[in-house]
Amino acid sequence: MIAYRDFTALAAAADAGPPLKVAVVCAAQRDVLMAADEAFKRGWAHPILIGDPDAIQAEADAAGLSVNPDQILPAWNEYEAAQHAASLLRAGSTHIAMKGLIHTDVLLKALLDPAARLREPGMRASHVFLADIPAYPKLLAITDAAVNIAPDLMAKAAILQNAIDFMTLIGIKKPKTAVLSAVETVNPLIASSLDAAALSVMAQRGQIHGGIVDGPLAFDNAISLKAAETKGISSAVAGDADILLVPDLVSGNILAKNLEYMADAMLAGLVLGLRAPVVLPSRADPLEARLAGLALARLVVAAKTRKRVINQHPVILPAAVSRSSPLPEALCCPPAENHCHSTNSHIGDSHAAT
Repeated sequence: MIAYRDFTALAAAADAGPPLKVAVVCAAQRDVLMAADEAFKRGWAHPILIGDPDAIQAEADAAGLSVNPDQILPAWNEYEAAQHAASLLRAGSTHIAMKGLIHTDVLLKALLDPAARLREPGMRASHVFLADIPAYPKLLAITDAAVNIAPDLMAKAAILQNAIDFMTLIGIKKPKTAVLSAVETVNPLIASSLDAAALSVMAQRGQIHGGIVDGPLAFDNAISLKAAETKGISSAVAGDADILLVPDLVSGNILAKNLEYMADAMLAGLVLGLRAPVVLPSRADPLEARLAGLALARLVVAAKTRKRVINQHPVILPAAVSRSSPLPEALCCPPAENHCHSTNSHIGDSHAAT
């Protein structure tokens, strides 16, 4: 088992292998260009800069960077840029997409559109943050804090399976998942505690594969063995979690941003469920976080290239999900489940959390 203590160790692992083509969507932003340039110098990436050529060149000049005009794929608005990224990924002309100065919902709508043919069969679209937290002895995954707003039980099962597969791909064998709630016992009045208990049983029965799952666990029990022992909790996950499955997007986003701004954590985010990894930084993320996201994407691509089989478990989502996600529900659930729908999706009027 590979236990990455921090992003430095993860980046070192990502140094292996040849450069990969990276579509940088709406690249006319200083931090975005600096990340692409650093990835190129490190031998990680051959960036394809999508966006307004004049704006990209102006930002590059301001940052003191040299940009080859042949690297730029012209696009005059974020919708066109997102379509270019989808086309490049579909054609196999690029291995990774990275969000630049573009709204998350615009990018993901283009990539998740069935016409783009980028979805992994049987897999739900979801997001995972990997957090480098100084006070925690290893990297910690948080899911889903950016794509699925209020997942029901079966959606949570699919999100969890994505996260377990992701951690396995980057070298964490049998990752331990804490399914979070406000309490560590089942309370019929707290829906997240019921879902957590059901997910634990689903993992025991083989409906969720590849990891160790326990819940409900409160956040303190999930990351502190002392807290768990004080409360008399005996668990293989308590105090040693690799993955935190949060009840919903709001709680997950608050948790992740709280760790970032109050505990000096660094976050790297990826969208899962597509044929190619999508690096999804916040527009306020520092250079180091963007590079960590690219390192993660490189490790995922390398692992997929070695295995070519990442969906060995049965599809666990035959049922429609009744609640919304930042994208229309039909785009998030597996491609075969075209009957999925949501009656309260308002993404056309708002932007995703990152």
